[in-house]
Amino acid sequence: MHQQTQSEQGLGWPIVVLVSSLVAIVAAFMGSGVVVGTPIQEAADGWLNADSTPLAPASPAFRIWSVIYLGLFAYAVWQLLPTQRRSERHAALRPWAVASMLLNAAWIWVVQAGLLVISLAVIVVLLAVLARILVLLVDTLPGGRLDILIVDGTFGLYLGWVTVATVANFAAVLAASGVDGSGLSVTLLSSIVLALAAAIGVATAVYSRGRLAPALATSWGLGWIAVGRLDGGLVDQGTAIAAGICAAVVLLSAVVIRLVAGGSPRD
Repeated sequence: MHQQTQSEQGLGWPIVVLVSSLVAIVAAFMGSGVVVGTPIQEAADGWLNADSTPLAPASPAFRIWSVIYLGLFAYAVWQLLPTQRRSERHAALRPWAVASMLLNAAWIWVVQAGLLVISLAVIVVLLAVLARILVLLVDTLPGGRLDILIVDGTFGLYLGWVTVATVANFAAVLAASGVDGSGLSVTLLSSIVLALAAAIGVATAVYSRGRLAPALATSWGLGWIAVGRLDGGLVDQGTAIAAGICAAVVLLSAVVIRLVAGGSPRD
């Protein structure tokens, strides 16, 4: 009876998910500045480019977005299938997935408009939504290994990367506002913020029993912050070392927790 009730919900929410994924992808295309729009690195007076702050990842880091957008589209198609339309897990996930996609698009549009402070508010809400999605995914059973790959993998990468992107966005807002750290050195202040990002990454690993996707994405972003501080227009070896250590801590924590937990297939 319960499955019948789920199937009677029809295609309404699944179609909304698909449309939202396309909105996010179109917004990302605008954010690339290939045909229309301003590249994110040049928008908002350039405060989000790779050399704008000590916590900005080097440019290659942003290639992860291609993987995330591909995963979001794959998820949008996957959840349209009859089995997923009868799934309680997917029914609970859809509204939050839609919110994450639309917030992603909103962040790009806000940055394009040069509203840097508002962009920070948007990405913080996005991070909270992705945290809620993680809770849902941990608390519900997946529909097989393909469901794990497409759903858990995609939203895990999404959460891990947005954790680092929030840090970079926060640093950009502080720099644009002229905040000087109240006497703290740039390296020390950067290291404190990086440690907070790593703490979020470790907490995510603990809560999810060592899921690798969030840890991989967070470590990827932190690693590219380290690379950016060793090469480019804003060299800071102290921050580079701190970022590298934080990247290693997040990834190793997830691996150790996974091994201790016995390597759950729901990763």
